[in-house]
Amino acid sequence: MKILYIGDDNLSSTSYHRAMALKRIGETVTIVNPKKACSKFLSNNFLSKIHYHTGYIFLQKIIYKWIKQVFSENSDYDLVWVNSGELLGAKAIEYISDDLNIKVILYNNDDPTGGRDGRRFDSLLKAIPFYSICVVMREHNVAEYYNYGAQKVYRVTMSYDELFHKAFDNVEDIPNVLKSEIAFIGTWMRYENREQFLLKLIQANLPISIWGGRWHKSPLWSELKPFYKGESLGGRDYVAAIQGAKICLGMLSKGNRDLHTTRSLEIPYAKGLLCAERTTEHMEMYKDGVEAVFWDDVEECILKCRNLLQNTAEIDAIKQHGFQRVLKNKKGNEDICAKILEQIISENK
Repeated sequence: MKILYIGDDNLSSTSYHRAMALKRIGETVTIVNPKKACSKFLSNNFLSKIHYHTGYIFLQKIIYKWIKQVFSENSDYDLVWVNSGELLGAKAIEYISDDLNIKVILYNNDDPTGGRDGRRFDSLLKAIPFYSICVVMREHNVAEYYNYGAQKVYRVTMSYDELFHKAFDNVEDIPNVLKSEIAFIGTWMRYENREQFLLKLIQANLPISIWGGRWHKSPLWSELKPFYKGESLGGRDYVAAIQGAKICLGMLSKGNRDLHTTRSLEIPYAKGLLCAERTTEHMEMYKDGVEAVFWDDVEECILKCRNLLQNTAEIDAIKQHGFQRVLKNKKGNEDICAKILEQIISENK
């Protein structure tokens, strides 16, 4: 199948990983990045914020012209896969689906119908009726997408990447600077209270290491700074920090209505120990205390971490069992992409 993949082509992005997974399962994939068509607007911090908060509606003429240019060079595609889709409005998707008669998939692992990000997804929401199938991660999204006029909604889980998140064969290859006792790898997010949670662990004398962007914006930055190890990790450094930690904290975004995240899959696959909030979806994925460790509140998290750090054998066992389970669950990019394409194929029968 010839697929035009519209998404971020940065080598460390999850979007690029997904495109490569499509190639690995035998599809012919051409990647085009809509951000490049709007680079002079999105590379400027001030203008980028304006467009983010106005749902990219003022970029739609540029996007539509760009889409027509892409297909003027080559329209021989069986399918268009749109990753994220926040930049593409109704006119662009209608042109592909109706004028060119090509099926279009929307894959978005955010929560566009949840309202956390204000008007960020305004253009996407208007385009929903023109997608052949919308792929979502949350049960809430299914009915909400149909309310926006979706033709078909298919729910999947988040996923790890079989190649990019592969653990190191030899743990001795992991740099010491990326080894830790308890790691949190993630961005500071306003209103999510991650800093309060981490500070309570620190105040309980737990050895915390933090990697990620925007932490200097936290009101608790002065208290967290001694435990901050650096900016966002990508590539093999990201895998090394997961595998090199005895415990990896997985935090949800309440604003995004998360019951699991990509970390829920990436951490066990990279042979880390997932220590995350107890949710129905986490409990469906892993056996608590055997394949991952779950908690209901910060006090339980502190207790679980203390007990684990006193038992290296238990840590090793949970890491191994978690890795085996995540393989059994078949939640890799190749698995998920194949399931999505099966949905498209079944629609054509």
